[in-house]
Amino acid sequence: MTIILATLNARFSHSSLGLRYLMANMGALQCDTEIMEFTIQMRPIDIAERLLAAEPKIIGLGVYIWNIDESSRLVAILKQVAPEVKIVLGGPEVSFEHQQQPIVALADYVMCGLSDCSFGKLCQQILCGPQPLMKVHPSDSTAITDLKLPYAFYSDDDIKNRVIYVEASRGCPFKCEFCISSLDKTAYPFNLEAFLAEMQGLYDRGARQFKFVDRTFNLKVESSIRIMEFFLDRLDEHLFLHFELIPDHLPEPLKEVIKRFPEGSLQFEIGVQSFNPEVQRNISRRQNNQKSCDNILWLSNESHAHMHTDLIIGLPGEDIHSLQQSFDTLVNLTPHEIQVGILKRLRGTPLIRHTEAFQLRFNPHPPYNILSTSTLDFATLQRLTRFTRYWDLIANSGRFANTLPLLLGEAPFDNFLALSDWLFTTTRQTHKIALAKLFEYLYHGLLTLFNLDKEQVEKLLLSDFKRSGIKGYPKFLGTTHSQESSRTTQTNRPKRQARHLT
Repeated sequence: MTIILATLNARFSHSSLGLRYLMANMGALQCDTEIMEFTIQMRPIDIAERLLAAEPKIIGLGVYIWNIDESSRLVAILKQVAPEVKIVLGGPEVSFEHQQQPIVALADYVMCGLSDCSFGKLCQQILCGPQPLMKVHPSDSTAITDLKLPYAFYSDDDIKNRVIYVEASRGCPFKCEFCISSLDKTAYPFNLEAFLAEMQGLYDRGARQFKFVDRTFNLKVESSIRIMEFFLDRLDEHLFLHFELIPDHLPEPLKEVIKRFPEGSLQFEIGVQSFNPEVQRNISRRQNNQKSCDNILWLSNESHAHMHTDLIIGLPGEDIHSLQQSFDTLVNLTPHEIQVGILKRLRGTPLIRHTEAFQLRFNPHPPYNILSTSTLDFATLQRLTRFTRYWDLIANSGRFANTLPLLLGEAPFDNFLALSDWLFTTTRQTHKIALAKLFEYLYHGLLTLFNLDKEQVEKLLLSDFKRSGIKGYPKFLGTTHSQESSRTTQTNRPKRQARHLT
């Protein structure tokens, strides 16, 4: 094969929409091009062997924050054993600050920003001449209306086994400085009729799980409604849709459509990031906090949508008191998940302008997470990083649905931070904690830290344990409960859960 389009996904279930855009727009070289996807769990030397077995002349490699280390090792190996093969890099991790990156020094060419059409033109030059004069090539200026859509390049195997990523629009009109999309001028919609025709094609081939990567799916409500009604007309028990919503923009016509989706068919990702107005101003984020709260509460009370909400720790000017207020506010709005993330310095984002004013100190190695700020020192950020990990294990996992309200009480952030500190002091672990052991730790932590009724704690933990899938009974509760459990012929079954697309 003359040209290989490759990347290392975070896991097998993921698929690369970017590679398929490149393939769709390769022009005359499309017949000589192949997509090869790998995962970061694979050894770079094994990936190199598989790539070179295809005898390529050009390898285009998508580089992202999650695969930069593995990609760097891969390119180093390729250049040692097959220096004649031209390596072309693309993706957000190599689109900015090129001089600082070893992987760029190793590669032959770099495509910055969008390169849906320009990659094919570069390959044409490499193969047929004249040879490109520049190593670094600027972002593609091709209009979105001129792009060929990529969805035919999802294979039947992809549709059966992987997340299918789609986009009805590209770009973002907002300027949140921590996000790479802040560099976009605005959001550009694809032709809606052409897009829906492609969705029909995927649906006819058996696709039932669609993850929309639009940054602002509900920006243009008329289009949002058309798309959602398209899928409502094709609704079956297997259909599942994921959208990213602007939190403060949910007009009544859109609400009426959302209410028509049954449980388990719809998931929203809602980026709140912070409810602190001063922090929002620092990062150029425009958000009506009251409308955001009202909309999240409406979704919680009036719809069947599964809500995945986001907060970010480490934004300029955010201190632990501010975090506590944002977290408690969001908990009280009762979304299904609160993803508490640690701020990362994405290359090219305007966030870097705050470095000195707020003493932002980032990890120099991927994933470039914040280490300290003027308002959160290193020790505090380490505590909060552990908080996020334990929150995922206990709250976002859904395994402790009955016990969690008791744990959070009237002070969710403070209570969970206390438990997080206790868990780490007790275990010195944040990973590789067996589920049965986690139940035991939670049992002892609740009784040690909080003035709770022992019988109530045991009752709630036992109800969660029965739903967990762990065989047997929780030994830490003693023999009385084990005898009771052995006489139980029925267990509470959890209601149908949303099929998370990650």
